[in-house]
Amino acid sequence: MNMNNLLNEENEGYIWEGDYEQTWKDIQEDETGTLRTATDSVSYQARKRQLLEKQSHIRLSMMRHMFVVIDASACMNDKDLKPNRLICVQRQVEKFAFSFFDQNPISQLGLIVTRNKSAEKISDLVGNPKKFVDKIQGLKEKGCQGEPSLQNSLELSLASLKHVKSHSSREILIIMGSMTTCDPGDIFSTINECKKHKIRCSIIGLSAEIHVCKKICSELEGIYSVILDELHLNDLFQRVAFPLPNSDNGAQTLMRMGFPQHKILKPEEVSMCLCHMETNETRFSNGGYFCPICDSKYCELPIECKVCGLTLVMAPHLARSYHHLFPLEPFKETNLELEENSDTANISENCSGCQFLMNKNAFQCNFCKKMYCIECDIFIHETLHSCPSCTSPIN
Repeated sequence: MNMNNLLNEENEGYIWEGDYEQTWKDIQEDETGTLRTATDSVSYQARKRQLLEKQSHIRLSMMRHMFVVIDASACMNDKDLKPNRLICVQRQVEKFAFSFFDQNPISQLGLIVTRNKSAEKISDLVGNPKKFVDKIQGLKEKGCQGEPSLQNSLELSLASLKHVKSHSSREILIIMGSMTTCDPGDIFSTINECKKHKIRCSIIGLSAEIHVCKKICSELEGIYSVILDELHLNDLFQRVAFPLPNSDNGAQTLMRMGFPQHKILKPEEVSMCLCHMETNETRFSNGGYFCPICDSKYCELPIECKVCGLTLVMAPHLARSYHHLFPLEPFKETNLELEENSDTANISENCSGCQFLMNKNAFQCNFCKKMYCIECDIFIHETLHSCPSCTSPIN
């Protein structure tokens, strides 16, 4: 037998080296006959816990500038996450990018990769999730090599974040798979420099808890967590996507914003937008968003004007950030089986949102007293941010 035939498609090892997975055991049938995965309940509990942690009337960082640092060292070829760590992290970061901009529409993301004892900036800070995801697509072309460097990653992020205006938060998110770091100097001096510029750093570990990672998150007021599985990794990304409380207790300052309208000029008035001026891509058009101060043209919003420095946004961007300040109160969890046995129960067994039959657990709005299933409850709190029954004209 040819041994090469026993290698899998990605040449990551022999077939018999993979774990024996009984995927059919993940499928379960609930009381209504609906098929669900066994991990659904764990995911729902984590998301409900995240909703309960939200507090109202606290100062949040609405404008966030964050660099995502991905470990691309040799240990990212391990297959404890399927198909391997790097591809799994790449998929999760792509989902995180869209969730991040959905929760923080006037923020920006950048991408840094660390391998071979160095750090490389793949994408500068951008405000468009599609641009960010396009940069991630080529992450696995160079493969996983050498060791990571936390110090080089922090210094490269610091070089860009220290120029961000004070009204915006400066954050770093590191996905660390290796249990070692190869640094050229004293990493604690770099930590102090980041602390001086009020940079917050959070780390998601894929292997085990590491002292230096715990020290970084402790000094820079970040969150340090070690994953249990891919589902837990997704929950940790969703936790970071939500804006954290602002640690800066300084005086509140007003900031200038511009709200440009999209204009289409005459066909002969063709020009190039400033957002593509620094790239190799040339894009000429007779339409775009024009800065109300310097009349510079841009093809997309939000963005910071490269000429006058004015923050250019649209009104819906600010409206979508409003719900963080006054979050919807958590619904009261109710056991339908206990309510049915009580004499005062007069509760419908169908969900007020999707109209499907609910399981034993339901969630009741505190104002209109309508009942929702757990799927609709999470959808209302994460997407709608208002009870549909309370806002219905019928009520």
